[in-house]
Amino acid sequence: MTQLVRKWNFQPHPLVKNGHLQSIVGIHWPTGAPPYQAKQHVVALDDGDQIVLHEDAPADLAENAPMVLLVHGLGGCHLSSYMCRMADKLTQRGYRAIRMDMRGCGAGESIARKPAHCGLTNDFASSLHYLAEIYPDAEVSLVGFSMSGTVTLNMLAEAGEMRVGNLQRSMAINSPIDLAHVESYFNSFWGSKYNRFFVKLIWSQLLRRWDQFSDIAPSPIPKRPKRLRDIDEAVVAPAGGYTSAADYYEKASPVCKLQSIKQPVTIVFAEDDPVVPIGPLLEAPRSSSVEVVTTKHGGHLGFLASRSEDPDFRWLDWRILDWLQEGCPSASPNNSEAGQEVQVYSARIPRDSRFAVESQR
Repeated sequence: MTQLVRKWNFQPHPLVKNGHLQSIVGIHWPTGAPPYQAKQHVVALDDGDQIVLHEDAPADLAENAPMVLLVHGLGGCHLSSYMCRMADKLTQRGYRAIRMDMRGCGAGESIARKPAHCGLTNDFASSLHYLAEIYPDAEVSLVGFSMSGTVTLNMLAEAGEMRVGNLQRSMAINSPIDLAHVESYFNSFWGSKYNRFFVKLIWSQLLRRWDQFSDIAPSPIPKRPKRLRDIDEAVVAPAGGYTSAADYYEKASPVCKLQSIKQPVTIVFAEDDPVVPIGPLLEAPRSSSVEVVTTKHGGHLGFLASRSEDPDFRWLDWRILDWLQEGCPSASPNNSEAGQEVQVYSARIPRDSRFAVESQR
C-alpha cells in the first residue's frame, strides 16, 4: 500500500539550486548567531562516559517553558552552524534551547572514551531523563539533524509507547535510515567525495581521543583510512558491541523499525540530498506515527531559499519553528488524565537510578 508523503514547497536560492551547492554553502555560510554563552550540564552515562548539554534560555524564563533538544550530525557539535542558528531563534521566541554534544564531540571530547554512533539510543534517553528531572513540568521536542535523527528513530522504535522523559514529539532531518545503503553510495563518484570529507573529520576526532586516552589508542596508530567503512570496522563496531561494520549497519539502521514507532515523529528529507539518498525512506514501511515530508531541493541540511516572507533565507529554520508552534501539545506529560497510566521509557539506565522505568497515575 502506498504511504502518504507530504510535500513542502521549498524554492531554492537561484545561485545555489542543486543539492551539492545547497549542502556546501549551507555549512559555510555565516550563522549570524551571538557568541556562545550557554550553561553547561554534564550527563553521566551508565558505562562511565559522559556527554554535555548546552542550555540557552531567555532571562527569567519560566521553569515550565517548552524546551527543544537539538542534536547535531556526524562530526558536528554544539557549535555547528545549524545548531547555533536554531538555538538563537528558539530563545528569541521563548523556548529553552538545549544543544547536545554527542559522545566524544564538542565539549565532550575529553570525557568520553567511546565514539558516537547510530545505536546509542541510551545517550539520548539519558539526556531526556536528565532534562525531565531538572525541568519536570516542561514539555520537550527533539530535533535531530542527520545522524542524530537516525538515533532518534532507533530510540523511538525501541521505546514503543513508553514515554522518554518529557519528550512529546520529534523531528529527524536528512537522517540515514539504511546505513549499508549510504555506505554503498559512498563508493560512487559523488558519494566518494563526501566519504573523504567525513573520513577526514572523524579521523581527526579519533586522533584527539587517542591522545587524551592513550590506553585505548592502537599501537602503532595507523594511517588515515580511505573509507568511512574502515573506521566503522576498526573503531565504531567494536566500541559499540557489534561484531563488524556490517553487523553495525544492520542493527543500527531504523529502516526495518519504522513500523514499531508509536510516538509522533516527522522525517524531513530533500529529494536531492547528495549525502544520504532518499530512496530507502520512500520504500520503507512505517507506522501512522511517522510522518514523512519531502522537498524537491534542499541538499543535505542546506535549504537556502529564494526570497520569501521568511525573515532570512534559512528556510528550514522557519519550518522547524512552524512545526513547534503548530504541533506542540499544551499539556505537561506529568498531567495525565485520572486513571490513565503513563509508562516512562528509560532504555538501559540503571534500575537504582531516579530514572528507572515506572508507572505514573
